[in-house]
Amino acid sequence: MASGKEIRTKIKSVQNTRKITKAMEMVAASKMRKAQERMRAARPYGDKIRLLAANLSHALTEYKHPFLTKRDKIERVGLIVVTTDKGLCGGMNTNALRVSLNQIKELEAKGVKDIRVTAIGNKGLGFMQRLGAKVVSHATALGDTPHLEKLIGPVKVMLDAFYNGELDAVYLVYTRFINTMKQEPRLEQLLPLTGERIGGPEHGWDYLYEPDPIVVIDELLRRYVEALVYQSLTENMASEQSARMVAMKAASDNAKNVINELQLIYNKTRQAAITKEISEIVGGAAAV
Repeated sequence: MASGKEIRTKIKSVQNTRKITKAMEMVAASKMRKAQERMRAARPYGDKIRLLAANLSHALTEYKHPFLTKRDKIERVGLIVVTTDKGLCGGMNTNALRVSLNQIKELEAKGVKDIRVTAIGNKGLGFMQRLGAKVVSHATALGDTPHLEKLIGPVKVMLDAFYNGELDAVYLVYTRFINTMKQEPRLEQLLPLTGERIGGPEHGWDYLYEPDPIVVIDELLRRYVEALVYQSLTENMASEQSARMVAMKAASDNAKNVINELQLIYNKTRQAAITKEISEIVGGAAAV
Protein backbone atom coordinates (compact mmCIF):
# COMPACT_ATOMS: atom_id res chain seq x y z
CA MET A 1 0.00 0.00 0.00
CA ALA A 2 1.25 3.48 -0.86
CA SER A 3 2.31 5.78 1.97
CA GLY A 4 0.19 8.71 3.11
CA LYS A 5 2.58 11.21 1.55
CA GLU A 6 2.38 9.53 -1.87
CA ILE A 7 -1.42 9.48 -1.75
CA ARG A 8 -1.54 13.19 -0.78
CA THR A 9 0.73 13.96 -3.74
CA LYS A 10 -1.59 12.06 -6.09
CA ILE A 11 -4.64 13.86 -4.68
CA LYS A 12 -2.96 17.24 -5.22
CA SER A 13 -2.03 16.27 -8.77
CA VAL A 14 -5.58 15.20 -9.66
CA GLN A 15 -6.99 18.35 -8.05
CA ASN A 16 -4.73 20.50 -10.24
CA THR A 17 -5.83 18.53 -13.32
CA ARG A 18 -9.47 19.03 -12.38
CA LYS A 19 -8.95 22.79 -12.12
CA ILE A 20 -7.59 22.79 -15.68
CA THR A 21 -10.41 20.66 -17.13
CA LYS A 22 -13.02 22.74 -15.30
CA ALA A 23 -11.55 25.95 -16.71
CA MET A 24 -11.46 24.42 -20.23
CA GLU A 25 -15.08 23.35 -19.84
CA MET A 26 -16.15 26.91 -19.01
CA VAL A 27 -14.10 28.39 -21.86
CA ALA A 28 -15.57 25.86 -24.32
CA ALA A 29 -19.10 26.68 -23.12
CA SER A 30 -18.47 30.38 -23.80
CA LYS A 31 -16.98 29.72 -27.25
CA MET A 32 -19.74 27.25 -28.07
CA ARG A 33 -22.43 29.92 -27.88
CA LYS A 34 -20.49 32.22 -30.19
CA ALA A 35 -19.75 29.36 -32.62
CA GLN A 36 -23.44 28.45 -32.76
CA GLU A 37 -24.37 32.06 -33.47
CA ARG A 38 -21.86 32.19 -36.36
CA MET A 39 -23.16 28.88 -37.70
CA ARG A 40 -26.78 30.09 -37.68
CA ALA A 41 -25.77 33.44 -39.17
CA ALA A 42 -24.08 31.69 -42.12
CA ARG A 43 -27.13 29.59 -43.03
CA PRO A 44 -29.31 32.36 -44.60
CA TYR A 45 -26.49 33.32 -46.99
CA GLY A 46 -26.09 29.69 -48.04
CA ASP A 47 -29.84 29.32 -48.60
CA LYS A 48 -30.08 32.49 -50.70
CA ILE A 49 -27.07 31.75 -52.87
CA ARG A 50 -28.34 28.18 -53.39
CA LEU A 51 -31.69 29.54 -54.59
CA LEU A 52 -29.98 31.99 -56.93
CA ALA A 53 -27.67 29.26 -58.27
CA ALA A 54 -30.68 27.00 -58.88
CA ASN A 55 -32.50 29.75 -60.78
CA LEU A 56 -29.48 30.58 -62.95
CA SER A 57 -28.62 26.95 -63.70
CA HIS A 58 -32.16 26.34 -65.00
CA ALA A 59 -32.60 29.71 -66.71
CA LEU A 60 -29.73 29.23 -69.16
CA THR A 61 -30.47 25.79 -70.58
CA GLU A 62 -28.07 26.07 -73.54
CA TYR A 63 -25.02 26.25 -71.23
CA LYS A 64 -24.14 23.30 -68.99
CA HIS A 65 -21.60 24.30 -66.38
CA PRO A 66 -18.88 21.70 -65.54
CA PHE A 67 -19.92 21.80 -61.87
CA LEU A 68 -23.36 20.50 -62.92
CA THR A 69 -22.11 17.86 -65.35
CA LYS A 70 -22.07 14.29 -64.09
CA ARG A 71 -19.13 12.20 -65.32
CA ASP A 72 -19.75 8.83 -66.93
CA LYS A 73 -16.92 7.11 -65.08
CA ILE A 74 -15.40 7.94 -61.70
CA GLU A 75 -11.63 7.39 -61.88
CA ARG A 76 -10.17 10.43 -60.09
CA VAL A 77 -11.65 11.76 -56.87
CA GLY A 78 -11.01 14.70 -54.54
CA LEU A 79 -11.71 14.58 -50.81
CA ILE A 80 -12.02 17.68 -48.60
CA VAL A 81 -11.64 16.68 -44.93
CA VAL A 82 -12.65 19.22 -42.26
CA THR A 83 -11.29 18.59 -38.75
CA THR A 84 -10.10 20.69 -35.81
CA ASP A 85 -6.66 22.16 -35.17
CA LYS A 86 -6.65 21.04 -31.52
CA GLY A 87 -7.65 17.90 -29.68
CA LEU A 88 -9.38 17.30 -26.34
CA CYS A 89 -12.81 17.17 -27.98
CA GLY A 90 -13.75 13.56 -27.44
CA GLY A 91 -14.11 11.26 -30.44
CA MET A 92 -15.20 13.99 -32.85
CA ASN A 93 -12.09 13.98 -35.05
CA THR A 94 -11.73 10.21 -34.78
CA ASN A 95 -15.24 9.67 -36.12
CA ALA A 96 -14.76 12.10 -39.03
CA LEU A 97 -11.40 10.59 -39.98
CA ARG A 98 -12.88 7.08 -39.78
CA VAL A 99 -15.51 8.15 -42.31
CA SER A 100 -12.75 9.58 -44.53
CA LEU A 101 -10.68 6.39 -44.28
CA ASN A 102 -13.69 4.20 -45.10
CA GLN A 103 -14.45 6.37 -48.13
CA ILE A 104 -10.85 6.09 -49.36
CA LYS A 105 -10.91 2.29 -48.97
CA GLU A 106 -14.27 2.11 -50.75
CA LEU A 107 -13.02 4.22 -53.65
CA GLU A 108 -9.85 2.13 -53.94
CA ALA A 109 -11.95 -1.05 -53.96
CA LYS A 110 -13.91 0.41 -56.92
CA GLY A 111 -10.68 0.92 -58.83
CA VAL A 112 -10.12 4.64 -58.20
CA LYS A 113 -6.36 5.17 -58.36
CA ASP A 114 -6.05 8.95 -58.06
CA ILE A 115 -7.43 10.27 -54.74
CA ARG A 116 -6.45 13.83 -53.84
CA VAL A 117 -7.01 15.27 -50.39
CA THR A 118 -7.51 18.81 -49.12
CA ALA A 119 -7.09 18.89 -45.34
CA ILE A 120 -8.77 21.69 -43.39
CA GLY A 121 -7.56 21.46 -39.79
CA ASN A 122 -4.31 20.24 -38.30
CA LYS A 123 -5.68 16.92 -37.03
CA GLY A 124 -6.86 15.87 -40.48
CA LEU A 125 -3.63 17.03 -42.10
CA GLY A 126 -1.49 14.99 -39.70
CA PHE A 127 -3.66 11.89 -40.17
CA MET A 128 -3.59 12.08 -43.98
CA GLN A 129 0.18 12.58 -44.01
CA ARG A 130 0.68 9.53 -41.77
CA LEU A 131 -1.70 7.59 -44.01
CA GLY A 132 0.41 8.47 -47.03
CA ALA A 133 -2.49 10.15 -48.85
CA LYS A 134 -1.91 12.60 -51.69
CA VAL A 135 -2.46 15.95 -49.92
CA VAL A 136 -2.64 18.66 -52.59
CA SER A 137 -3.61 21.57 -50.32
CA HIS A 138 -4.35 22.31 -46.70
CA ALA A 139 -5.47 25.05 -44.29
CA THR A 140 -4.49 25.04 -40.62
CA ALA A 141 -4.34 27.49 -37.69
CA LEU A 142 -7.89 28.68 -38.46
CA GLY A 143 -8.52 29.91 -34.89
CA ASP A 144 -11.93 30.06 -33.26
CA THR A 145 -13.48 32.25 -35.96
CA PRO A 146 -13.81 30.91 -39.54
CA HIS A 147 -12.45 33.17 -42.27
CA LEU A 148 -13.44 32.51 -45.87
CA GLU A 149 -10.22 34.00 -47.23
CA LYS A 150 -8.23 31.21 -45.55
CA LEU A 151 -10.36 28.58 -47.29
CA ILE A 152 -10.51 30.00 -50.81
CA GLY A 153 -6.93 29.01 -51.74
CA PRO A 154 -7.02 25.34 -50.64
CA VAL A 155 -10.56 24.81 -51.94
CA LYS A 156 -9.72 26.49 -55.29
CA VAL A 157 -7.20 23.72 -55.95
CA MET A 158 -10.04 21.18 -55.91
CA LEU A 159 -12.46 23.38 -57.86
CA ASP A 160 -9.93 24.08 -60.62
CA ALA A 161 -9.03 20.39 -60.86
CA PHE A 162 -12.70 19.43 -61.29
CA TYR A 163 -13.38 22.31 -63.69
CA ASN A 164 -10.45 21.29 -65.90
CA GLY A 165 -11.49 17.63 -65.95
CA GLU A 166 -8.68 16.38 -63.72
CA LEU A 167 -11.21 15.08 -61.15
CA ASP A 168 -14.50 13.27 -61.70
CA ALA A 169 -16.02 13.89 -58.24
CA VAL A 170 -15.27 15.81 -55.05
CA TYR A 171 -16.51 14.74 -51.62
CA LEU A 172 -16.70 16.68 -48.36
CA VAL A 173 -16.27 15.20 -44.86
CA TYR A 174 -17.11 17.27 -41.78
CA THR A 175 -18.95 17.06 -38.46
CA ARG A 176 -22.49 18.41 -38.50
CA PHE A 177 -23.82 20.12 -35.39
CA ILE A 178 -27.10 18.55 -34.21
CA ASN A 179 -27.26 19.79 -30.62
CA THR A 180 -24.94 20.29 -27.67
CA MET A 181 -24.80 16.57 -26.89
CA LYS A 182 -24.85 15.21 -30.43
CA GLN A 183 -22.60 15.82 -33.43
CA GLU A 184 -22.56 13.59 -36.52
CA PRO A 185 -19.76 12.98 -39.05
CA ARG A 186 -21.07 13.58 -42.56
CA LEU A 187 -19.90 12.53 -46.00
CA GLU A 188 -21.45 14.54 -48.82
CA GLN A 189 -20.82 14.84 -52.53
CA LEU A 190 -19.68 18.38 -53.23
CA LEU A 191 -19.11 18.11 -57.01
CA PRO A 192 -20.79 17.62 -59.35
CA LEU A 193 -23.64 19.53 -57.73
CA THR A 194 -26.56 17.13 -57.44
CA GLY A 195 -30.28 17.86 -57.31
CA GLU A 196 -30.16 17.58 -53.52
CA ARG A 197 -27.49 20.27 -53.37
CA ILE A 198 -28.57 22.68 -56.07
CA GLY A 199 -32.32 22.03 -55.94
CA GLY A 200 -34.68 23.60 -58.42
CA PRO A 201 -36.36 26.99 -58.72
CA GLU A 202 -39.89 27.32 -57.37
CA HIS A 203 -40.87 29.53 -60.33
CA GLY A 204 -39.48 30.26 -63.77
CA TRP A 205 -36.91 33.05 -63.71
CA ASP A 206 -34.97 34.92 -66.32
CA TYR A 207 -32.16 37.44 -65.88
CA LEU A 208 -30.29 40.19 -67.61
CA TYR A 209 -26.60 39.30 -67.46
CA GLU A 210 -23.68 41.67 -67.22
CA PRO A 211 -21.10 41.16 -68.62
CA ASP A 212 -21.90 37.64 -69.85
CA PRO A 213 -24.17 34.80 -68.62
CA ILE A 214 -21.38 32.21 -68.70
CA VAL A 215 -19.07 34.41 -66.62
CA VAL A 216 -21.85 35.15 -64.11
CA ILE A 217 -22.88 31.50 -63.68
CA ASP A 218 -19.27 30.35 -63.43
CA GLU A 219 -18.49 32.89 -60.71
CA LEU A 220 -21.73 32.27 -58.84
CA LEU A 221 -21.34 28.48 -58.73
CA ARG A 222 -17.79 28.85 -57.46
CA ARG A 223 -19.01 31.15 -54.70
CA TYR A 224 -21.77 28.67 -53.95
CA VAL A 225 -19.35 25.76 -53.51
CA GLU A 226 -17.08 27.94 -51.35
CA ALA A 227 -20.14 28.84 -49.24
CA LEU A 228 -20.87 25.12 -48.78
CA VAL A 229 -17.34 24.52 -47.49
CA TYR A 230 -17.53 27.60 -45.27
CA GLN A 231 -20.85 26.39 -43.84
CA SER A 232 -19.30 22.98 -43.12
CA LEU A 233 -16.46 24.74 -41.26
CA THR A 234 -18.89 26.73 -39.09
CA GLU A 235 -20.76 23.50 -38.33
CA ASN A 236 -17.47 21.80 -37.48
CA MET A 237 -16.38 24.62 -35.14
CA ALA A 238 -19.72 24.60 -33.31
CA SER A 239 -19.41 20.82 -32.97
CA GLU A 240 -15.83 21.18 -31.72
CA GLN A 241 -16.71 23.50 -28.84
CA SER A 242 -19.74 21.40 -27.87
CA ALA A 243 -17.72 18.18 -27.94
CA ARG A 244 -14.89 19.81 -25.96
CA MET A 245 -17.29 21.12 -23.32
CA VAL A 246 -18.84 17.66 -22.88
CA ALA A 247 -15.42 15.96 -22.84
CA MET A 248 -14.01 18.38 -20.26
CA LYS A 249 -17.10 18.01 -18.08
CA ALA A 250 -16.68 14.24 -18.17
CA ALA A 251 -12.98 14.64 -17.32
CA SER A 252 -13.81 16.94 -14.39
CA ASP A 253 -16.41 14.49 -13.07
CA ASN A 254 -13.97 11.60 -13.39
CA ALA A 255 -11.28 13.60 -11.60
CA LYS A 256 -13.71 14.28 -8.76
CA ASN A 257 -14.43 10.55 -8.45
CA VAL A 258 -10.71 9.74 -8.43
CA ILE A 259 -10.12 12.35 -5.70
CA ASN A 260 -12.89 10.83 -3.56
CA GLU A 261 -11.43 7.35 -4.01
CA LEU A 262 -7.91 8.52 -3.17
CA GLN A 263 -9.24 10.40 -0.14
CA LEU A 264 -10.89 7.20 1.09
CA ILE A 265 -7.67 5.24 0.58
CA TYR A 266 -5.71 7.97 2.38
CA ASN A 267 -8.08 7.87 5.35
CA LYS A 268 -7.79 4.08 5.56
CA THR A 269 -4.00 4.26 5.32
CA ARG A 270 -3.85 6.97 7.99
CA GLN A 271 -6.20 5.01 10.25
CA ALA A 272 -4.10 1.86 9.82
CA ALA A 273 -0.93 3.79 10.66
CA ILE A 274 -2.52 5.25 13.83
CA THR A 275 -3.80 1.84 14.88
CA LYS A 276 -0.35 0.36 14.38
CA GLU A 277 1.27 3.10 16.48
CA ILE A 278 -1.26 2.58 19.30
CA SER A 279 -0.63 -1.15 19.20
CA GLU A 280 3.11 -0.58 19.45
CA ILE A 281 2.64 1.80 22.39
CA VAL A 282 0.32 -0.62 24.20
CA GLY A 283 2.68 -3.51 23.49
CA GLY A 284 5.64 -1.55 24.81
CA ALA A 285 3.78 -0.52 27.97
CA ALA A 286 2.76 -4.14 28.62
CA ALA A 287 6.37 -5.28 28.22
CA VAL A 288 7.50 -2.77 30.85
